[in-house]
Amino acid sequence: MTTNISFFLMTALQKIANKLPMHVITAVTLLVVSMLTILSPQKSLAQELARDSASVIMYHRFGEDRYPSTNIRIAQFEEHLELLTNGDYTVLPLPDIIETLQAGGTLPDRTVAITIDDAYLSVYEQAWPRLKELGLPFTIFVATNPVEKNRRGYMSWDMLRELQGEGVTIGSQTHTHPHLHRKSADEVRQEITTSNQLFLEELGLRPELFAYPFGEYSKFVVDIVKEAGFVAAFGQNSGIMHSQDRMFELPRFAFNENYGTMDRLELAINGLPLKISDLTPEDMVLTENPPLYGFTLHEGMRPQGQLRCFASGYGKVDVSLIGQRAEIRLPGALKNGRSRINCTMPAGQNRWRWFSRQFLTD
Repeated sequence: MTTNISFFLMTALQKIANKLPMHVITAVTLLVVSMLTILSPQKSLAQELARDSASVIMYHRFGEDRYPSTNIRIAQFEEHLELLTNGDYTVLPLPDIIETLQAGGTLPDRTVAITIDDAYLSVYEQAWPRLKELGLPFTIFVATNPVEKNRRGYMSWDMLRELQGEGVTIGSQTHTHPHLHRKSADEVRQEITTSNQLFLEELGLRPELFAYPFGEYSKFVVDIVKEAGFVAAFGQNSGIMHSQDRMFELPRFAFNENYGTMDRLELAINGLPLKISDLTPEDMVLTENPPLYGFTLHEGMRPQGQLRCFASGYGKVDVSLIGQRAEIRLPGALKNGRSRINCTMPAGQNRWRWFSRQFLTD
């Protein structure tokens, strides 16, 4: 009987989702999850626990096969959507997730947020109709310059207004989408000021969420983004965001043609946070290469002995543990440009904890 109730409630919600404002959809979704938790001793995966974490997934282009490094094939995307709507996951608007975590609240287990970068035209033509039909909320991070200049292959302000009117969250990705760590502090401030002015003129809002172009930033960039009044900011390093996370260096799992398999998606949206503190070096822009990299595991991050780390260009690397402190030493320098060190730990039930750090050496 409980299965029938669950099916009825979720089916009914999907049918009316495209007729309701996004904040109402969110409230109803959370109410449904709460009702099912009470009704059923045999909870679905999405109802097992309340957690202080969520997975954030990221896309760029849809069905644009000329750009495989930033594109997801339509068939792949539809498979992703089928998984996200199978009843095991709760897809919520990113601002609601941020607000809940910052307030110390909890979310349904396996909560997911969908984000899309760069406002390419294929977002409007391919992704938006599919997401709207399923009632799935998402956030689009927009660099304003190509939109303002009506560049070919990008959305227009009218299209963005349409999405905004349907409850889609608009986030900022600066004005010209530069490598921010290579800019001066004044230039970074001007990127944000210019884009904010255009957002106000065209959409009547100033975004509260920020995504670093290319996932690149440095300590001074983070400080400027905080000063500008954003409430959270995202990179492009893999991991699960949580309430004790660095809110201006939040992780996302990026998906494209080569890294868009169902196995990888399941690994990401079933993931749990690897909670750490005392991260060194604090800045992703390296002054010493290879870096003396380390962090302290929060209590409860177990089994420490099964912590494994993998570095770009080297694969699995040595991890030394002294109590809760993990020190990772590389056999050589990281390559120029962007590199990552990904660390994982088994969490049971075929789930994994994730923490990833991106480094810049140019």
